[in-house]
Amino acid sequence: MTVRAGFRMAVPLRGLLLLPAFRKLIDPRSDPLTGLQKTPTSLEKTSGFRKPAGCEKRGDTLVERHVLLLKIQHVADMPARLSEAIVLVTYPFKESDLVVSFLTRDQGKLRGVAKRARRLKSSFGAGLERLSQVKMAYFQRETRELVNLDSCELIRSQSQLLVDYEAAVALDYFAEISEQLLPPAEANERYFRLLVAMLDSMRAAEPGRVWRAVTYFSLWATRLAGILPELHACLECGSWLENPEAPQAAYFSRYRTGLFCSHCRRSAELGKSWELSIQSREIAERMLHTPIAQLTQEDWRRETAADLRHFLVRQIEHHIERKLITAPALEAA
Repeated sequence: MTVRAGFRMAVPLRGLLLLPAFRKLIDPRSDPLTGLQKTPTSLEKTSGFRKPAGCEKRGDTLVERHVLLLKIQHVADMPARLSEAIVLVTYPFKESDLVVSFLTRDQGKLRGVAKRARRLKSSFGAGLERLSQVKMAYFQRETRELVNLDSCELIRSQSQLLVDYEAAVALDYFAEISEQLLPPAEANERYFRLLVAMLDSMRAAEPGRVWRAVTYFSLWATRLAGILPELHACLECGSWLENPEAPQAAYFSRYRTGLFCSHCRRSAELGKSWELSIQSREIAERMLHTPIAQLTQEDWRRETAADLRHFLVRQIEHHIERKLITAPALEAA
């Protein structure tokens, strides 16, 4: 039988009835039943002799008793992990704790409890701010959904982006989509690298960097989530929309995913619909094959590929079955 503590000791068999008492560190000289310090015998006082554990004095002889050795170890209940992570969302919990949703490079999206994180002298510091890039130390148990956060080391903060209102709303947009799209505890390193690349692009001192990053992120987030529809064919009739001789207009609806040609737009009864321009489809095609740092051909403004962002937001909202809060705020920024 194993009891968790930090030494080996001999305990009489009668002491097994009170095993919970051994959860605390017990002095080897104390009584296993009461935990109280034993009074030294006259022999121990005069000669310094101490009876070996598991023996009792009968007359002038030491008699060995039947004992059971309890090996006491410092064994953690949960394995400790250290992962590079990006903090997505935090929620208040109890009086001074936080529930933190964070995306790790190797374990995917996790949620954990940060004890005393809302106190002024919290050990987490600014590491739990939105989209902070950190090294997160946590304990994970298979039978529990929430992990226990131990500490976090700040690698890079996004505080310098908060001075720009458009950039600050874009950070909220990234965090909301990531929180809603990603399944829990499913490793997705490509999505992690996408977020890191977007944050690096936002720090570049270039005009229109916010709208370029938002459009690029929206496109690749839907693709990595597996919900990006075909951009070159009609979902209803399958006709090719990118015919070089006669390119067709493409339309999308709030209630159905995918693109539709002008004929199917009327026959399928899509209700209110919007057009996705040929220029926006060409931008999407370049984004799917080019890193964001190399997209310098466009003069990015709010109006650039606005219909493409609208189309991608509709696909995300249809998938998560709720409206995004930050999408209208971003377009109105």
